[in-house]
Amino acid sequence: MLKNLRMEIVEVGPRDGLQNEAAIVPTADKAELIRRAIGYGARRIEVTSFVNPRKVPQLADAEELVAMLPERDDVTYIGLVLNRRGAERALATGQIGELGAVCVTSDTFGMRNQGQTSAESLAAAMEIVALASEAGRGGQITIATAFGCPFEGEVALARVIEMAKRAADANPREIALADTIGVGVPAQVSEMVGRVREAVGGLPVRVHFHNTRGSGLANVWAAVGEGAATVDASLGGLGGCPFAPGAAGNVATEDVVYMLERGGVATGFDLPETVEAADWLGRAMDRTLPAMVSRAPAFPPSLS
Repeated sequence: MLKNLRMEIVEVGPRDGLQNEAAIVPTADKAELIRRAIGYGARRIEVTSFVNPRKVPQLADAEELVAMLPERDDVTYIGLVLNRRGAERALATGQIGELGAVCVTSDTFGMRNQGQTSAESLAAAMEIVALASEAGRGGQITIATAFGCPFEGEVALARVIEMAKRAADANPREIALADTIGVGVPAQVSEMVGRVREAVGGLPVRVHFHNTRGSGLANVWAAVGEGAATVDASLGGLGGCPFAPGAAGNVATEDVVYMLERGGVATGFDLPETVEAADWLGRAMDRTLPAMVSRAPAFPPSLS
């Protein structure tokens, strides 16, 4: 039974939600998205990436955006970084309270995504966590393509477990398991989350799912059932990876909140405000977003 649990949600819309968008979103709109996320309850927000702007033009305004963010003691702004240079840029802003490092399970994806082999990406992620710790900031490590690689196919569970064990040696805030291309299914998620939790001791496990094949919400539920502490979600279901062919959007924040809250799992998110923010984002993007809950009638219906 999952009732009486509380699940932390990291809002990743400002970074993962927008990074694959062809049209450049105005920096002011990104800042407004983050302000609205705070309003509906997000307390950890992945706000941007400090990566090569030529490779991800959408996030070339990282420093400008961070300078516009409200100062909040109760909110942690996360910056994704892939190497020392990115970490130094993020730490220099002062507003970024947590560095998100990424390692990958396959050499092919690693070279295309960040110009590193799998082993090199893990070493870089561990260095990033150390840099964050030295600066008095938080550091987390995500294992990307944990459930499958778009180029090499199946990824052995033993490979993921071994990477998680090594990543845990860096003492990050948590280890995240990312289904970068949305190939995971609940049975696989349950086994992986359970086995990785055992392998990393008391270190929290976070999960990151894309809904490419429609299994995203079921995967969230399976992960929660196996003791995952945190789930990533993107407002409106936006998202994708420029270096992962066919990777569709993330699980939608409003869909995850609806499912968990109706299932007795507290999130701290206000669903009507989340839906209102998704409506605003759809208008700002000038299109219908893939999330379901924000397009459905409210339930229970209002009697007023």
